[in-house]
Amino acid sequence: MTMKVNLRFFASLRESLGPNGQLELPEGSRVGDARDQLIARGAPFESGLARHRALRAAVNQVLSDEDAVLADGDELAFFPPVTGG
Repeated sequence: MTMKVNLRFFASLRESLGPNGQLELPEGSRVGDARDQLIARGAPFESGLARHRALRAAVNQVLSDEDAVLADGDELAFFPPVTGG
């Protein structure tokens, strides 16, 4: 079975990937699986979400690591880390 998650991108990712989208994944997929599937789409996702880039993720507006399990209808957001000053 599959599920759909709603994607949101912020800051520089929003500029290169657009503000949002949707991704279909197998049930039980994790944040890291979603990132890998997006990277596999090629440019511009490949460079924007590349594994060497430090990125943060949030599931339903809660900061999450790559092992967080996704559910149908979840909102998955990616954004670069923010520095303060």
